[in-house]
This record gives sequence, structure tokens and C-alpha cells, in this order.
Amino acid sequence: MRIGVFTPFSNPFATAAIIKAVGQAADRAGFASMWLPEHVVLFDEYGSNYPYSPDGKLAVPAESGLLEPFTTMGFLAACTENIRIGTAICLLPQRNPVYVAKEVSNLDYLSDGRINLGIGVGWLKEEFDVLNIDFARRGARTDEYIQILKTLWCDPVSEFSGEFHQLPACRMYPKPVQSPHPLLYIGGESDAALKRVARLGQGWHGFNHTAETAAERIAKLSAYIAAEGRARSDVDVTVAVPMGLELSVDDVKRYRDAGVDQLTIPVFAADVDQAKDMIDALAETILTPAAAL
Repeated sequence: MRIGVFTPFSNPFATAAIIKAVGQAADRAGFASMWLPEHVVLFDEYGSNYPYSPDGKLAVPAESGLLEPFTTMGFLAACTENIRIGTAICLLPQRNPVYVAKEVSNLDYLSDGRINLGIGVGWLKEEFDVLNIDFARRGARTDEYIQILKTLWCDPVSEFSGEFHQLPACRMYPKPVQSPHPLLYIGGESDAALKRVARLGQGWHGFNHTAETAAERIAKLSAYIAAEGRARSDVDVTVAVPMGLELSVDDVKRYRDAGVDQLTIPVFAADVDQAKDMIDALAETILTPAAAL
């Protein structure tokens, strides 16, 4: 069982010193990965329902915005040597797919192949409105953008024509270090999201799951994967544990038995010493015992 950390860096608590401390401590301890979320703007009031909390609200104050993930990943890549760094998740339909392909390829090139790209369709309609992007068509836009990412990463000459984007014949270099491209994790809990994983992804990143709820989703995902003629082993299942869960080694065993390949644990730190202490404690109580499972 691989263990990673979910690091929702937000101001004013995520200083360069804290980010560096978390990254280096996790890298030194042997954690498999670090994952960063994304929201370009937040709102004091919004009608959209956040799907991962009982009250439907994101537990991040609007004035405490999340750091932009790709630039933060570049900073982390420069501070670390072995740990994989990924988005959980990048809101792909809100971005220009050509620039996403370029930024991810560049990160993979500079980190020597340590980048995971986790993507999702998004849930916050008000954020899409700020960006002037149709919320209702975000799923179809995501499917199209994934194709654009793959041709830019993999093909010497890339070209695409779709509903949302026209890509005339062009070349994008450098290509990613990873072959054929960085691992593409797809987030989301809906049947549509799981079907997208089965069709297009190399991983699924579930969020806020107990072992029991993860098992239910993984069973459904496995059926969709089989329907696409793929093997379950083709898809890496990564699950973030619920916020505030006091994780034990027995819990880790239950996640493993449910079919989880990698577990991610939220890490929040207000200063450098706390960051190091939290990572060291997780390494002692969870990471080291999990390595023996």
C-alpha cells in the first residue's frame, strides 16, 4: 500500500518555508506522492453544492485562497528529489488545454518524470461563470481536452478538431519524460466520472472516502473498466481519506482490502515545525507499518 499526502496549500498559512518543509519532510520520509487542489477564485456566497461535506460548503474561507497548483508544483519539484507531485484535482475544463499540456510536460521534464495529473470536471458553477465557460457542457469539454493533451504529449505533429477547440497541425516540445505521458488520474464520484476513468484514465482519485464507500465505488469502477476491455490493474486507485479521520493501521488494511492502491492523508500546517512534526508522526504511525502490508 502506497501512502501519499493531500496538501491544500492556502494563504496566509502556506508560506514558501512551510511548503518547502512539508515537501522535503515527506520526500525524506518516503511518502509516495503529494497532491494539490485547485480553485482560481472563491466566493463569500454561492449556490453550488460542494459534494464532499454534509452542508454542501467548501471548508476554505473565501479570503484564504488556494495557491495555484502548477506553479506550486514547480516549486516543490525544485525542493524535492523522489516524491511524485500531482493535482487533486486540476479543473481541466476551466483551462486552455494547450497550456495545460505545455505546463504539465514542462513540469515532468524539469522534475525528471515525477508528475501526476489529476483532473476533474468541477462542481462550482460560479467559478465557471467568472471564467465565462459553460458549466453545463463541462463533461464533454473535459473529454475533448483529454484528447488534446494526449496528442500534444505523444505525437510529433499534433492536430485536433472538435466542438470546443481547434488545434491546427503544430509541434509541442519538450515532450514529457514519462512514456507515453504523465499518469492521468480522473477525479469524481459520479457514474459519468467513473466511466471517464475507464475510457481515458490511468488512475482514479476518489476523495473523502471510508474503506466501505471506497469499496462500493471501486466495484462499480471495475465493472466499467472491464466493459472497456481493460484490466483493473490498468487503473491505479488512489483515495483521499476523510478530513479529520484518525487513521490507524487497521484502517489502512481495510482500504487495501477494498482495492485501494494508494491512500492520501490530508496535511495542514501553520508553521514549519508543525509541518515537520506532522509528517514525521504520519511516517512513524502509518507509512512505516503500511510498507509491510
